[in-house]
Amino acid sequence: MNRVLLVDDDVELASMLREYLEQEGFEAEAVHDGESGVREALSGRFAIAVLDVTMPRLNGVEALRQIRAGSRMPVLMLTARGDDIDRIIGLELGADDYVPKPCSPRELVARLRAILRRVAGGAAGGASDGPIVVGPLSMWPQRRSALWHGQPLELTSTEYNILEVLARHAGRVVSKSDLSELAMGRPLARFDRSIDVHVSSIRQKLGACADGESWIQTVRGQGYQFVKA
Repeated sequence: MNRVLLVDDDVELASMLREYLEQEGFEAEAVHDGESGVREALSGRFAIAVLDVTMPRLNGVEALRQIRAGSRMPVLMLTARGDDIDRIIGLELGADDYVPKPCSPRELVARLRAILRRVAGGAAGGASDGPIVVGPLSMWPQRRSALWHGQPLELTSTEYNILEVLARHAGRVVSKSDLSELAMGRPLARFDRSIDVHVSSIRQKLGACADGESWIQTVRGQGYQFVKA
């Protein structure tokens, strides 16, 4: 399914993006306020949502919070260029990625395709049917499901991709640039903290090891490493 939901109060921009997406083979619909965006996102009719942060009535951050309460559908945020606070809050609430405005339609399409490709095929491109088992973690990439100590582990699509990459390389350091390429489908931009925020969220969901240390260790100047139990 390649249906895209655009949620942006800029009617002209949303119309332009919709037309461009349709030219690129997507089906796209646009709504222009956060409340309508939440309702449509939870309808199950769309593969992914593009959500603007700044909207009347219900802003994008609150809309994302409500979407995440009922769905794990991928969400791409549109943020004001240089607005790190909204960007980080969006990622912490479960956004899969962001594009700063004004954005080029070509970049938006590239980000959408990267997210949907990884949702469909797993972060490693379907290299293995799984399961991937590392200590208390079991992952089935083709089913996009995971168990942690035998209990379902709720992850956003990007969190799943990052954890899958780290699990496949358990005991070895994975650089941030490799994580960005493999899990998010794009090069790591300078000063981009997306990977750090996603890893922080995963850490919270996993909790600590028996010794109190994190299951995902930071190797300063190199990247991240999933602990091999």
